[in-house]
Amino acid sequence: MPPVASPLQVAAQPLRVAIVEDDRTTREGLAQLIDGTAGYACIGQFDSVEAALRMPHEGAPNVFLLDVNLPRTKGPAGVRHLREKYPASEVLMLTVYAEPDTVFEAICNGAVGYLLKKTPPAKLLEAIREAATGGAPMSPEVARKVVTLFRKTASADAYHDPLTPQELRLLQLLADGHSYQASAERLDVSLNTVRSYIRNIYEKLHVHSKSEAVGKALRSGLIV
Repeated sequence: MPPVASPLQVAAQPLRVAIVEDDRTTREGLAQLIDGTAGYACIGQFDSVEAALRMPHEGAPNVFLLDVNLPRTKGPAGVRHLREKYPASEVLMLTVYAEPDTVFEAICNGAVGYLLKKTPPAKLLEAIREAATGGAPMSPEVARKVVTLFRKTASADAYHDPLTPQELRLLQLLADGHSYQASAERLDVSLNTVRSYIRNIYEKLHVHSKSEAVGKALRSGLIV
């Protein structure tokens, strides 16, 4: 029978981190930072959500560092897929994008924190450990934008015309990362019909972009 690890040995194990970032230079720089710091280990580097999802369950990290603007499935939608396959792993967004709706979408999908790439290395490492131990690290400027958006939309979210079942299905597909064309195929309607749905959704939710619509629908509980 193999020896059982003592609590001290378990505690001494490095924090396992996987990086999902399509820019090779950034990805390799983050890996060097993590591997070069005692108590941390980079156990995977991926250029897309799809590549990260091929990681075996037994190799799952404590924390995924996830970019927003990725090929195919974008980061905010990818959070849900990573959390579904690796429920024991936390997802920490690391990006240059600080738009409030992008932040909301990522957090509503299960991200525990949201950092900007200009975060100093020491702060980034601290945030990774915080995310792994139940915290919710967030860059100060991102936190301010989130609070501001809450104040502006808290009352408005409760007041909008009801969406039709097809419009709700379309919003869910968009939140899951599907394109307009892929959504049209899944709904068995034309691309022009999807565009008509989108115009109706924008008008009913009082928004002006897809990310705003998805973010507002997530905050209002219209989709999950």
